Amino acid sequence: MSLSLLSGFSLGLSLILAIGSQNAFVLRMGIAKTHVLSICLICAISDATLIALGVGGFGAFVQSSPFLLVTMRFAGAAFLIYYGFKSALSALRAQSSMTISGDPVSLRSAMMTCLALTWLNPHVYLDTVVLLGSISAQSASPFWFAVGAICASFTFFFSLGFGARVLTPFFQKPSAWRILDSIIALTMWAIAASLIFWK
Repeated sequence: MSLSLLSGFSLGLSLILAIGSQNAFVLRMGIAKTHVLSICLICAISDATLIALGVGGFGAFVQSSPFLLVTMRFAGAAFLIYYGFKSALSALRAQSSMTISGDPVSLRSAMMTCLALTWLNPHVYLDTVVLLGSISAQSASPFWFAVGAICASFTFFFSLGFGARVLTPFFQKPSAWRILDSIIALTMWAIAASLIFWK
């Protein structure tokens, strides 16, 4: 049990450590101290759902449905291009669209963006559903492997979301938001390009 739990935790954590569209959004919301608990819960619960589906055998279905993967690829790319454009526009204006001027982002808007960044990204399905699902089948205890991976997701997202606030003093300056928004825009566009030209 302990070995399967540790293996699941280690692999789950390694798959979500890289800065991606979802992580960039959580970081931004954490720095802005905006709806952090809700965003972290959405990310962690979504991950837990996908991990459970992968361990339960849904990964094989995703692999066998090229049309589904292609649809998700281009829907995800379109959304990432749009979100990248919004971040780039915010950077050009040298302000945070969340905290420096205008109305703060609503809970509904933040939740919908977070859900889109999570569920429209085919990398999530390949990493979480297909890869974790396949490896869990080789584990001595797939159940505890899944529990370990789910624990890694909750640990990571809550650490990222609530830990980001230590950077808040740095982001009192609009220029700091400009840098962050530029990085986020480039990250979104790079991921979108990888989805469009994915072979």
